[in-house]
Amino acid sequence: MSEKPTKKLKLWELDRADEATYKAQAKFPVIVVLDSIRSLNNIGAFFRTADAFNVQELVLCGITAQPPHREIHKTALGATHTVAWRYAKDLLDALQDLKNTGYAICVVEQAVETTLLHQIHKLDAKGFVLVFGNEVDGVAQAALDMADHIIEIPQFGTKHSLNVSVCAGIVLWEFTKRYI
Repeated sequence: MSEKPTKKLKLWELDRADEATYKAQAKFPVIVVLDSIRSLNNIGAFFRTADAFNVQELVLCGITAQPPHREIHKTALGATHTVAWRYAKDLLDALQDLKNTGYAICVVEQAVETTLLHQIHKLDAKGFVLVFGNEVDGVAQAALDMADHIIEIPQFGTKHSLNVSVCAGIVLWEFTKRYI
């Protein structure tokens, strides 16, 4: 331990961008797609995480609720105002449109053949679409069928999966590292 104690920073000392500066700054070419996320708290956490990792856009599909909503706002803490987002009723149409513009479709799911998260440095594309699925059913099989890559987070415990918003934080950090 150092002889000098460290000082916890106050919010105003963090030197974060204000809302206008954040909206104007160049975003990383990462688009997050939510496939029928049912928990409003998870949706809010996605907004907040997307803001933290400078995501280009959040696409809400299927039954995923949209802002404004009190429960989303509780966890988003204002990120619904900073993160670009849109609603797309049909997941597959949204993915096909993104694929047509040159983005690699990366579904985050457990499947027979996957790319482990620590191996994503091998992936190359103009940008990446990260698809996260429903808390119970995961990502729709049809989305897996059109994926360029299926990404899996290695796990070493007894549980079969992580909370989807926790998973997003881990995956987004790994993808963001390539741009910083």
